Amino acid sequence: MNIPQQIEHNLARIREASRRLVHLSDEHIVQILNDLADRALDNSPTLLEANIRDLARMNPDDPKYDRLLLDKKRLAAIAADLRSVAALPSPLHRVLEEKIRPNGLHLQKISVPIGVIGIVYESRPNVTFDVFALTLKSGNAVVLKGSRDAHDSNTAIAALITDTLRPHGLEDVCWLAPSEREVLPHILQAARYVDAIIPRGSQGLIDFVRQNSKVPVIETGAGIVHTYFDEHADLEKGNAVIENAKARRVSVCNALDTLIIHAARLFDLPELLKNLGEKHGCQVFADERAFAILQKKYPSELLAPAREEHFGTEFLSMKMSVKTVDSLDDALEHIARHSSKHSEAIISENPAVVEKFLRSVDAAVVYANASTAFTDGGEFGFGAEIGISTQKLHARGPMALPELTSYKWLVRGEGQLR
Repeated sequence: MNIPQQIEHNLARIREASRRLVHLSDEHIVQILNDLADRALDNSPTLLEANIRDLARMNPDDPKYDRLLLDKKRLAAIAADLRSVAALPSPLHRVLEEKIRPNGLHLQKISVPIGVIGIVYESRPNVTFDVFALTLKSGNAVVLKGSRDAHDSNTAIAALITDTLRPHGLEDVCWLAPSEREVLPHILQAARYVDAIIPRGSQGLIDFVRQNSKVPVIETGAGIVHTYFDEHADLEKGNAVIENAKARRVSVCNALDTLIIHAARLFDLPELLKNLGEKHGCQVFADERAFAILQKKYPSELLAPAREEHFGTEFLSMKMSVKTVDSLDDALEHIARHSSKHSEAIISENPAVVEKFLRSVDAAVVYANASTAFTDGGEFGFGAEIGISTQKLHARGPMALPELTSYKWLVRGEGQLR
């Protein structure tokens, strides 16, 4: 078989396997996921060896390097997430709506799996575990399309998943597609076999999937994240929130990209950025007013004047920009112009200002006096996540089990005719 035929053969196989999942009990799913958690820990040497081969092909200075990295601590967290997903209530067969019509027809709207979900992602092998757990728990089969960067890691993880599924006769409900880029268009065109595509990665990847897919796409967007330090903000609180939002993990989509500061608080800017400069070596691109304040109080080798392209940029590295505004409305205008509608935050002790910010900002997650690092399925109590949706139809924000279901109507009658 040639490549298109091989892909179609595998997609047809997974479509057939997906129909068997509707008869799988939640107790059975829990058993499989807990078994996979055990196997992930027991097979950690094999998984880490595969990951080392991937890491050896990537420049350690590449922002994607941290996303690619697996270690014992991260594998332990992955195993814990698998158990967390297993322990969650099943999202399936819930009665969402129920009514009896005047003619006696009994109507029920119930939650059901989407069917076959394709996940397209870059450089994050933990996604392979997370996605499988969430799709199985929600009764879906899954097509995994990872990148060449994580080829060896994903191959080892997929083999472990298959070995876990095989004793249950379910090895065909999860398929890792070849990592070559040439494969992706064939999956995106496979509307006969795949019910939904969810891309996770760069804006370029998301745009390519959206523009080339015949399968419905649920977008998980890039994170261009702002935090506004208001005129009425608490300095100590702002210090901690800004450092955490920027420095906790720079390569993830919820990391801070632009600090917006009220002009009346510019004198606090050196203190707000002190830890980022001294502890983390963060490069700052400051607008004219902020630059004047920082010029003699921030490491000169880490400070540069901001250009227009430094706003509306997802840095994914230890870099950030600073924008000075004269009012809350100016801050809201800047966010509206540059936001990717992912996560936005305000630091303020003025309740009226906070409420206006929360109402006005158009984003999937909007924070008051908290770090944007919390935009994560695990932190929201979902066990894990498929991604952070920045669109408004079907799903928005961290996507987990409920967002991986659809619904159908069950109508029971006694011979009624229309």
